[in-house]
Amino acid sequence: MGDLVQLNVSAAVQRRPEWLKVRIPGGDNYFDLKRLMRGLSLHTVCESARCPNVGECWGHRTATFMILGELCTRRCGFCAVPKGRPAGQVDWDEPERVAEAAANMGLKYIVVTSVDRDDLADGGSTIFARTIEALRGRIPGCKVEVLIPDFRGSDEALEVVLAARPDVLNHNIETVPRLYPVARRGSLYERSLRLLRHSREIDASIPTKSGLMVGLGETMEELIEVLRDLAAAGVDIVTIGQYLRPSGDQLPVARFYTPEEFATLKREGMRFGIRHVESGPLVRSSYHAHEQADALSDEKNRDSLLHS
Repeated sequence: MGDLVQLNVSAAVQRRPEWLKVRIPGGDNYFDLKRLMRGLSLHTVCESARCPNVGECWGHRTATFMILGELCTRRCGFCAVPKGRPAGQVDWDEPERVAEAAANMGLKYIVVTSVDRDDLADGGSTIFARTIEALRGRIPGCKVEVLIPDFRGSDEALEVVLAARPDVLNHNIETVPRLYPVARRGSLYERSLRLLRHSREIDASIPTKSGLMVGLGETMEELIEVLRDLAAAGVDIVTIGQYLRPSGDQLPVARFYTPEEFATLKREGMRFGIRHVESGPLVRSSYHAHEQADALSDEKNRDSLLHS
């Protein structure tokens, strides 16, 4: 494990290339959303994980809600979300507040994620299901994508979420198996793969999605093998983006991938049969999520017409 960390540290002294410059957060919409989230005691992964796209997304009045509080029970090496033990506390009114905020924002496609809650028997799956139901009750016709944790491999927890019928079931694989001991402490590569595979076995009508970061010290060959695994698990949508160190407390960047390398990864994913691959330096799992889902839907409609 120490060798992996040292590999990253020795390569980390790099300036961000031009294609990674982002918009500085600000403007009326940005501050309006900030007030809205604080007023409803809600969290977003945009803020907690220090997403580089927060200025653009909040400027367009879109955000990814992060439920189940702000304390994560795992200590992933790449993530800026605060770590700790929430001691079993659950805010059962949170789903209604998420729905209120989404309605206020005028959202029709809503992305909901959470911290890991290994302190809860159900891993937080019940709150996910209730949030989906609250959103549908408050915003008729809306679509809901959930980005779920692995629930420590619980089939029952996964079934609770799928029973609420999200429009997309997302679970990020994040990185290559070799780097899990450093980047995803407390998680298992095979467990995440199994969740994605089992979701399709439970309800194949609900599209599955997963995301990858690059720049933690993996090789291109390792990334291509992960894409092969995701395709074999039946994953419909894959996002691939550049890891950017949120602060000095997280793993450093080993290197920056070029736009050409992202294009290569997209081609490889499509070659394996993944239906939609979004690959680029600033791509994030929830970034332009509605466009990814629309692209998948359009492709399925074309396939249906071709075979009718």
